[in-house]
Amino acid sequence: MSVVVVSAVCLVATGCSDGGSGKDDGAKPKSTHTVLPQRLDKPAPMPEGELKPSPAADAAFSENLAYELRRKTQSMANATGKITAECPKDLGSKSGTQATCTTTFEDVKVEWNVSIGGKSSFSNNLVEYTATPRQGILTRDGVARLLYGNYRDSIDHALCNDIPKAVAAPLGVQSKYRCEVVMKGKEPSGYAQPVRATDSGPRYY
Repeated sequence: MSVVVVSAVCLVATGCSDGGSGKDDGAKPKSTHTVLPQRLDKPAPMPEGELKPSPAADAAFSENLAYELRRKTQSMANATGKITAECPKDLGSKSGTQATCTTTFEDVKVEWNVSIGGKSSFSNNLVEYTATPRQGILTRDGVARLLYGNYRDSIDHALCNDIPKAVAAPLGVQSKYRCEVVMKGKEPSGYAQPVRATDSGPRYY
């Protein structure tokens, strides 16, 4: 019986070595992750200056608020594109007023919960307010701008899983989009991290 057991062990060992010398050939294991298909190159910098068009000097409070929400929407997208905003035309600046305003970035809609506060301590002409988006926006250019800004001179390019020009995304949580940063002189590894939408722009972690 002991001979049979020893023979069985020898067969397994022989099968594992495949008749070779048993020495390690030094080959590194390959990543089982898929290299992502969408290449992101360095985008142009964001334009400087105020977002256009800006409200007229005698614009209603709702128009001024809509303009501020357009600016916030551009910051969230971290990209340039067609931006619209609309608040109730009869929205006043009385403290405690609440309303829903709507912005779009390249036709991706975001609704904002707006609450009007008191007068600013700096000027009676300034009104404090809070505006909370109900969802976020991710943009292809915005993610590229984030990655090239974070990795600066080290990044060669980024690979992602087909982020659209603009798409709605939940705020502050992992989205379905992922990217890999490929450094200069390196090859893609296939290991990617998720992209997240926040109210101040995309994040990568």
